[in-house]
Amino acid sequence: MSKTNEEIIEEMQQVVNQMVIDDLEENPDIADEYFDCDCCGKNKCLAGSIQYGTYRLCNDCVLLAETGFALRKFSDVQSLIDAMEDSRLEELCQFVKEEEARKNS
Repeated sequence: MSKTNEEIIEEMQQVVNQMVIDDLEENPDIADEYFDCDCCGKNKCLAGSIQYGTYRLCNDCVLLAETGFALRKFSDVQSLIDAMEDSRLEELCQFVKEEEARKNS
């Protein structure tokens, strides 16, 4: 019997949540390590992130990627990176605005 989309999504959420827990148990200091996600563009915690080729994805984007693969919405990370381009640009614009506000205050 094949799983429903909801079951697949729920399963992926559990797997991705467990990745964060495993990373933190293995290296508690990782909770204080951050990077800019190549997919969403946000500054996110390294715990639960995954390197896909040249791209490092935050845990939230790993969930999007793995769910997308499982549901056959796309076949590679580049498709997700391309689909998230607007989100990355928005994040970059927000960062620039915040920097300008900091300089002016």
